[in-house]
Amino acid sequence: MSRYDVSGSEGEYQPGSGNRVLRNLIEVTDPVEMNIAETELLQDLYIQVFDNFPEALSFHTLCEWHRLWLGNIYSWAGQYRTVDMSKPDIFFASPLQIPRLAQQFEENYLTRFDGLPNMDDEALITFLAESHVEFILIHPFREGNGRISRLLLDVMAVKAGAQPLDYSVWDKNKNFYFKSIQAGLGGDYQHIRRLIQDVLEQQG
Repeated sequence: MSRYDVSGSEGEYQPGSGNRVLRNLIEVTDPVEMNIAETELLQDLYIQVFDNFPEALSFHTLCEWHRLWLGNIYSWAGQYRTVDMSKPDIFFASPLQIPRLAQQFEENYLTRFDGLPNMDDEALITFLAESHVEFILIHPFREGNGRISRLLLDVMAVKAGAQPLDYSVWDKNKNFYFKSIQAGLGGDYQHIRRLIQDVLEQQG
Protein backbone atom coordinates (compact mmCIF):
# COMPACT_ATOMS: atom_id res chain seq x y z
CA MET A 1 0.00 0.00 0.00
CA SER A 2 1.24 3.48 -0.83
CA ARG A 3 2.04 5.82 2.03
CA TYR A 4 -0.34 8.26 0.34
CA ASP A 5 -3.73 8.15 -1.27
CA VAL A 6 -3.13 9.59 -4.74
CA SER A 7 -5.17 10.09 -7.86
CA GLY A 8 -4.11 11.02 -11.38
CA SER A 9 -1.19 10.30 -13.69
CA GLU A 10 1.48 11.03 -11.08
CA GLY A 11 0.14 8.04 -9.22
CA GLU A 12 1.36 5.70 -11.95
CA TYR A 13 3.74 2.95 -10.91
CA GLN A 14 6.71 1.50 -12.72
CA PRO A 15 5.67 -1.58 -14.69
CA GLY A 16 6.94 -4.69 -13.01
CA SER A 17 7.20 -3.08 -9.57
CA GLY A 18 3.98 -4.51 -8.20
CA ASN A 19 2.73 -0.98 -7.53
CA ARG A 20 5.60 -0.39 -5.11
CA VAL A 21 7.76 2.06 -7.10
CA LEU A 22 6.58 5.19 -8.89
CA ARG A 23 7.08 5.34 -12.64
CA ASN A 24 10.63 6.53 -13.14
CA LEU A 25 13.20 7.36 -15.79
CA ILE A 26 15.76 4.77 -14.67
CA GLU A 27 13.27 1.88 -14.78
CA VAL A 28 13.89 0.75 -11.22
CA THR A 29 11.29 -1.74 -9.98
CA ASP A 30 12.71 -2.61 -6.55
CA PRO A 31 11.71 -0.19 -3.74
CA VAL A 32 14.91 -0.93 -1.83
CA GLU A 33 17.00 -0.07 -4.87
CA MET A 34 15.00 3.11 -5.40
CA ASN A 35 15.43 4.13 -1.78
CA ILE A 36 19.19 3.67 -2.08
CA ALA A 37 19.30 5.74 -5.26
CA GLU A 38 17.25 8.57 -3.75
CA THR A 39 19.32 8.55 -0.55
CA GLU A 40 22.64 8.72 -2.39
CA LEU A 41 21.40 11.57 -4.58
CA LEU A 42 20.10 13.40 -1.51
CA GLN A 43 23.57 13.20 0.04
CA ASP A 44 24.96 14.75 -3.14
CA LEU A 45 22.35 17.52 -2.92
CA TYR A 46 23.31 18.31 0.69
CA ILE A 47 26.95 18.66 -0.33
CA GLN A 48 26.04 20.92 -3.22
CA VAL A 49 23.75 23.13 -1.15
CA PHE A 50 26.15 23.56 1.78
CA ASP A 51 29.19 24.01 -0.46
CA ASN A 52 27.27 26.78 -2.26
CA PHE A 53 25.34 28.09 0.73
CA PRO A 54 22.42 30.25 -0.39
CA GLU A 55 22.47 33.98 0.21
CA ALA A 56 18.69 34.10 -0.03
CA LEU A 57 15.78 31.67 -0.30
CA SER A 58 12.70 31.60 -2.48
CA PHE A 59 10.23 28.88 -3.34
CA HIS A 60 12.01 28.64 -6.68
CA THR A 61 15.11 27.67 -4.67
CA LEU A 62 13.22 24.74 -3.14
CA CYS A 63 11.95 23.64 -6.55
CA GLU A 64 15.51 23.77 -7.86
CA TRP A 65 16.74 21.64 -4.97
CA HIS A 66 14.03 19.10 -5.77
CA ARG A 67 14.96 19.11 -9.45
CA LEU A 68 18.68 18.72 -8.73
CA TRP A 69 17.94 15.84 -6.39
CA LEU A 70 15.40 13.80 -8.36
CA GLY A 71 15.57 15.16 -11.89
CA ASN A 72 17.35 12.08 -13.22
CA ILE A 73 14.73 9.79 -11.67
CA TYR A 74 11.32 11.42 -12.11
CA SER A 75 10.07 13.52 -15.02
CA TRP A 76 8.09 15.77 -12.65
CA ALA A 77 11.00 16.61 -10.32
CA GLY A 78 11.08 20.28 -9.37
CA GLN A 79 7.48 20.84 -10.41
CA TYR A 80 4.43 21.36 -8.25
CA ARG A 81 2.34 18.21 -7.99
CA THR A 82 -0.85 18.02 -10.01
CA VAL A 83 -2.57 15.31 -7.96
CA ASP A 84 -4.46 15.30 -4.69
CA MET A 85 -2.59 13.67 -1.83
CA SER A 86 -3.62 12.68 1.66
CA LYS A 87 -2.73 10.65 4.70
CA PRO A 88 -5.12 9.46 7.41
CA ASP A 89 -6.80 12.56 8.90
CA ILE A 90 -4.72 14.94 6.77
CA PHE A 91 -5.55 16.24 3.33
CA PHE A 92 -2.64 18.18 1.95
CA ALA A 93 -3.25 21.36 -0.02
CA SER A 94 -5.17 21.06 -3.26
CA PRO A 95 -2.78 21.24 -6.23
CA LEU A 96 -4.83 24.18 -7.46
CA GLN A 97 -3.86 26.10 -4.33
CA ILE A 98 -0.13 25.30 -4.32
CA PRO A 99 1.08 28.34 -6.33
CA ARG A 100 -0.78 30.73 -4.01
CA LEU A 101 0.33 28.92 -0.87
CA ALA A 102 3.92 28.74 -2.11
CA GLN A 103 3.95 32.50 -2.61
CA GLN A 104 2.48 32.99 0.85
CA PHE A 105 5.06 30.65 2.37
CA GLU A 106 7.84 32.56 0.65
CA GLU A 107 6.54 35.88 1.99
CA ASN A 108 5.99 34.59 5.53
CA TYR A 109 9.18 32.57 5.97
CA LEU A 110 11.72 32.48 3.16
CA THR A 111 12.05 36.26 2.87
CA ARG A 112 13.06 36.32 6.56
CA PHE A 113 16.14 34.18 5.89
CA ASP A 114 18.57 37.06 6.38
CA GLY A 115 17.12 37.81 9.80
CA LEU A 116 17.66 34.35 11.25
CA PRO A 117 21.04 35.16 12.90
CA ASN A 118 19.32 37.93 14.87
CA MET A 119 16.60 35.71 16.39
CA ASP A 120 16.83 34.60 20.00
CA ASP A 121 16.41 30.92 20.78
CA GLU A 122 12.67 31.08 21.42
CA ALA A 123 11.94 33.05 18.26
CA LEU A 124 14.10 30.70 16.20
CA ILE A 125 12.38 27.58 17.52
CA THR A 126 8.97 29.08 16.80
CA PHE A 127 10.05 30.13 13.31
CA LEU A 128 11.47 26.70 12.44
CA ALA A 129 8.43 24.90 13.84
CA GLU A 130 5.86 26.99 12.00
CA SER A 131 7.72 26.97 8.71
CA HIS A 132 8.17 23.19 8.84
CA VAL A 133 4.52 22.48 9.54
CA GLU A 134 3.31 24.90 6.88
CA PHE A 135 5.63 23.43 4.23
CA ILE A 136 4.51 19.90 5.03
CA LEU A 137 0.85 20.92 4.81
CA ILE A 138 1.43 22.50 1.39
CA HIS A 139 3.21 19.29 0.29
CA PRO A 140 4.20 20.90 -3.02
CA PHE A 141 5.86 17.90 -4.64
CA ARG A 142 4.68 14.44 -5.63
CA GLU A 143 7.46 12.80 -3.62
CA GLY A 144 10.25 13.89 -1.30
CA ASN A 145 8.50 16.66 0.63
CA GLY A 146 9.70 15.46 4.01
CA ARG A 147 13.30 15.26 2.90
CA ILE A 148 13.26 18.67 1.23
CA SER A 149 11.63 20.10 4.37
CA ARG A 150 14.49 18.72 6.47
CA LEU A 151 17.08 20.20 4.13
CA LEU A 152 15.30 23.54 4.44
CA LEU A 153 15.30 23.27 8.25
CA ASP A 154 19.01 22.46 8.22
CA VAL A 155 19.84 25.41 5.98
CA MET A 156 17.80 27.74 8.20
CA ALA A 157 19.40 26.37 11.37
CA VAL A 158 22.91 26.83 10.01
CA LYS A 159 22.04 30.35 8.86
CA ALA A 160 20.96 31.06 12.44
CA GLY A 161 24.29 29.81 13.79
CA ALA A 162 23.17 26.35 14.88
CA GLN A 163 24.00 22.90 13.54
CA PRO A 164 21.95 20.80 11.11
CA LEU A 165 19.29 18.98 13.08
CA ASP A 166 19.59 15.40 14.28
CA TYR A 167 16.28 13.85 13.21
CA SER A 168 16.78 10.51 14.95
CA VAL A 169 14.42 11.58 17.76
CA TRP A 170 11.75 12.37 15.18
CA ASP A 171 12.27 9.04 13.46
CA LYS A 172 11.95 7.18 16.77
CA ASN A 173 8.73 9.02 17.62
CA LYS A 174 6.95 9.04 14.28
CA ASN A 175 3.48 8.91 15.81
CA PHE A 176 4.16 12.01 17.91
CA TYR A 177 5.66 13.77 14.89
CA PHE A 178 2.62 12.90 12.78
CA LYS A 179 0.27 14.17 15.48
CA SER A 180 2.34 17.36 15.64
CA ILE A 181 1.67 17.96 11.96
CA GLN A 182 -2.02 17.23 12.48
CA ALA A 183 -2.12 19.80 15.29
CA GLY A 184 -0.57 22.32 12.93
CA LEU A 185 -3.69 22.13 10.78
CA GLY A 186 -5.40 24.13 13.50
CA GLY A 187 -2.49 26.49 14.05
CA ASP A 188 -1.19 24.59 17.09
CA TYR A 189 2.60 24.42 16.74
CA GLN A 190 3.54 23.62 20.34
CA HIS A 191 4.25 19.94 19.69
CA ILE A 192 6.59 20.49 16.75
CA ARG A 193 8.23 23.30 18.76
CA ARG A 194 8.96 20.74 21.47
CA LEU A 195 10.57 18.37 18.97
CA ILE A 196 12.77 21.10 17.52
CA GLN A 197 13.67 22.48 20.93
CA ASP A 198 14.69 19.03 22.16
CA VAL A 199 16.99 18.53 19.18
CA LEU A 200 18.61 21.95 19.44
CA GLU A 201 19.18 21.56 23.20
CA GLN A 202 20.73 18.12 22.76
CA GLN A 203 23.06 19.48 20.11
CA GLY A 204 24.12 22.33 22.37
